[in-house]
Amino acid sequence: MTPEQIKPWLARKERSTVEFKEARRELPRSLFETVCAFLNREGGVILLGVDDRGRVTGVDPTAADRLTTDIVNLSNNPQKLDPPHLLAPERVEYEGKTMLILQVPASPQVHRCSGVIYDRGHDGDFRVQEPVRIAEIVNRKRGYHTEQVVHPFLKFAHFQPELFDKARSWIKVYHPAHPWLRLSDKEMLVKAGLWRADPAARTKGYTLAAGLLFGTEEVIQQLVPAYKIDALVRRVNLDRYDDRLNIRVNLIDAYDLLMEFVAKHLPDPFHLEGSQRISLREKIFREIVANLLAHREYTDPRPATLVIYRDRVETNNAAIPHGHGPIRPDHFTPYPKNPTLSKFLMQMGRGEELGSGILNVNKYLPFYTKGGKPQFIEGDPFVTIIPLPDEASGDTTQKPVETTVEKSRKKTTQETTQETTQEKIFILLKARPGITRRELAKRIGIGPDGIKYHLEKMKAAGRIRHVGPTKAGHWEPFVTIIPLPPEAAGGVTGEITGQVTPQVTPQVTPQVEKLVVALHDEMTRAELMAGVGVKDREHFRKAYLQPALESGVAEMTQPDKPKSSKQRYRLTPKGQALADKLRKGKP
Repeated sequence: MTPEQIKPWLARKERSTVEFKEARRELPRSLFETVCAFLNREGGVILLGVDDRGRVTGVDPTAADRLTTDIVNLSNNPQKLDPPHLLAPERVEYEGKTMLILQVPASPQVHRCSGVIYDRGHDGDFRVQEPVRIAEIVNRKRGYHTEQVVHPFLKFAHFQPELFDKARSWIKVYHPAHPWLRLSDKEMLVKAGLWRADPAARTKGYTLAAGLLFGTEEVIQQLVPAYKIDALVRRVNLDRYDDRLNIRVNLIDAYDLLMEFVAKHLPDPFHLEGSQRISLREKIFREIVANLLAHREYTDPRPATLVIYRDRVETNNAAIPHGHGPIRPDHFTPYPKNPTLSKFLMQMGRGEELGSGILNVNKYLPFYTKGGKPQFIEGDPFVTIIPLPDEASGDTTQKPVETTVEKSRKKTTQETTQETTQEKIFILLKARPGITRRELAKRIGIGPDGIKYHLEKMKAAGRIRHVGPTKAGHWEPFVTIIPLPPEAAGGVTGEITGQVTPQVTPQVTPQVEKLVVALHDEMTRAELMAGVGVKDREHFRKAYLQPALESGVAEMTQPDKPKSSKQRYRLTPKGQALADKLRKGKP
């Protein structure tokens, strides 16, 4: 190896396949963790005698031979690297300094370093301990993808005949002379690679991919019980959804359902390519939907999701990643996650050749969303983010032209609605100090973003203020005390708020009463949970603790630090009075 060959590695800095390590006279402790990670992923090169910034610090020349011997011996020692993989470091002189270059190939086996499995990501090496993650590495090491696993119970009778006709009709649109058009249904399955012999398992039959494309819903649920795709709109209600489509059908129909969902909720601006109008929405989202279906790890229980927000569309897809981090359209190597599924969908015109889809999205998105840049983030899950134009934030149906009178009436109605909403918020803030934004949204019936908008408006108007830290604080209403003359109020000082309202007293529930009886002196949350006999933290918080705090019978010992590890809870005078009554059996 020559210095010229090393320069590109130093120039490109550390990444998933390049690692720098300083090693003046001793081997780095983490060296074989990186070796193990490279063996388990896609291989890489380790440069010993280079710091994290890519500056050559060098290996002590008098120690280089000993370090080389240590690497060879340790790589052949199953106590260090299991199974062993013999490595041969290469000594290189670079700008007057000695370096050791260790090239590590991808291995067909799963390796452990000191009993621990390591994998490689764009941020470095990481331990793999969860069984599902270990299974992913095992699957990656197998000679085929899980889409190609043969399921002997799967028979031709389990497929839907109408789907073969549907597939042929789409193939004919894009490829009128396609050779599959002349084949029988069974012959097409064989030619498409959806029937195969598996010599390792000593079996043959239809694959998981065949079941996903042509199987009935019942058959698909037997093959992959957790399979589903969630399509959601979250423009107003960010905690739940404004619209939802739950898909559990075959992938041929799933594609159409997802495209219909996109068309229902997203605009399609006018665009000419040459003299012909094209659908930008279709050009972009046919690739996004095809990727969502074709590049998923179907044995993973997590659902695939497509979520439409006000400013973006975001997809998440469980995957066995080939790399980690953002994909650059001008510098990436396409890698098929499910090559058989990808190929079949491509024959139907649903998606482009591998890698062309990302290029197409980058080509058309700037016309759809001015200046928009898509994000394709390789990892587990695989994430795609597509920015949306401003007009996509609301209803995409065409609206009639409004008259001046109608606009004026609409504006007045909106202003009245805002005032009513803000009065409701004001009342709740008075009645329930410390109420959260999420609880306000639930009680008033609008989304958290809507609550945030009104709170800011009320703050600007001087009606409320925020007390405490930005994230952990709470909102309080301003109460103006105006002394009234005796003749106006009989000598009683009047309290004037934005609106005269009755005091709302939160109900003391049986759960709160149970907590009050259990609460002695100052107690931790764990002690209180034990006292009331509840093990679920979230249920305890919602049903016991939060209502007790909101009703004023209990309080925090450190209200300014609600999440403090030293937080304790105690009864207020109101709570103590209630506790005395309950303990004495009084109503």
